[in-house]
This record gives sequence, structure tokens and C-alpha cells, in this order.
Amino acid sequence: MLRPFLKYITTRGFRVSVEVLLQEVKVNVRHRVGVFRARKFSYKTGLKLNVGCGPKLKEGWVNIDLSPNADLTLDLREPLPFSDGACQLIYSEHFLEHLDYPDPTNSFLEVCFRILEPDGVFSVGVPDTEWPILEYTGQSQEGYFKFVKQQWHPKWCETEMEHLNYHFRMDNHHRFAYDFKTLKLVLSRAGFVDIQHREFDPELDSQDRKIGSLYVTARKPSLTS
Repeated sequence: MLRPFLKYITTRGFRVSVEVLLQEVKVNVRHRVGVFRARKFSYKTGLKLNVGCGPKLKEGWVNIDLSPNADLTLDLREPLPFSDGACQLIYSEHFLEHLDYPDPTNSFLEVCFRILEPDGVFSVGVPDTEWPILEYTGQSQEGYFKFVKQQWHPKWCETEMEHLNYHFRMDNHHRFAYDFKTLKLVLSRAGFVDIQHREFDPELDSQDRKIGSLYVTARKPSLTS
């Protein structure tokens, strides 16, 4: 009886706002737990971080996500609790597009730059947005719309524009879309150099994301650069 009554006396927008607030309360609790657990890495160096890992954990890495199965449950919109130069490698696959742009994205990359050691590497994978745009404009015929309809997108996506909207928004979870030019720019703003497009690496990347992903590596300059 309570749920129908609450639905009667509240608007949908109000209920959504309350749900968002409750979700953020859970995020805050998990983040505080993650910050506490991160203290064991306070004096360690040469770390390898797998940030925004979801269920895709990597053995020998520090897996970071809000998911309870991660090694550290951290809100990646907040500064990472690691010392300057503590990490040799930071890996992020299909996470960066979930951050608002530009300020939260810039802040996240600046933190990654800070905690990397000189010559440390940031390796990132995001949905490749050039692929659908080139096909939509008739500059490519690589079968994007047919592929995503069969593999990823929900049944309600029928027109090309519906597919494009889902690519950009992904049930309101995607906050920004990248091509190499834009990703290179935002990485360079954070201080990274040697920013290069790379091929899929089966020892590092997820097989189910091989098609449709843009993979890029960047390096923190050495002390002598």
C-alpha cells in the first residue's frame, strides 16, 4: 500500500531525485571504506591500477571500482589516495566515458598523472565514436549499425539515430564520447606525452570489447625530459 501512495503524492522527478540521493549515500559509504583500505598501499611503489574495473579483475593489479568485488571501492570522481609516483601503470577500459566532461575528466587524468612514476604509462580504452559517425555520414560501410543491433544495443533501437543516441548516452550512463583527436587533447592537457593509438592487446584488454573500442597509451615524462 505504501508504494502506490508514495507514487500518488510525489512526482516522478522527485522520486528519481531521491533514488539518486540514496545511491550517492551508498557511494559515499563504499568510498570511505575504500579510502581506509587504501592505507595499506601508502608506502608501496610500482603499483599497477585497474581503475573502473567492474567485474573484470586483473590478478596482480589493484582493482578499483565501486563494485563490492573490487580490491578498493573508490569513487573515481574523487582524488585517488595514492602517493605521488606510486604507480608504474594505470589501466582504464570503458570507464572514462562515464565521467562528466571537461572538469571531472580533467581532474581524474591530473590525479592519474600525479600518482604515476616518471615514464609511467596510462593506458585507456573507450568506445570508438568515429566508427558510428563515419558510417552515419556515408564515409564508411563497415557495418556498425548491423553489428551493434546484433550484439549490444536494445531492441528498441531501430533507426540509425536511435543507435547513435544509445551510443552517446547508454541508458544515461555515458557522459562523453571520444575520438582519438579529443582523447589525445585531454591527455596532453593533463601533462602526458607520447600519446599514441594502439592495437587491441589480448593480454591486457577484454576480448568482448575488441570490436568498437579505441585504445590509447600515454606516458608521464621522465625526470630528464
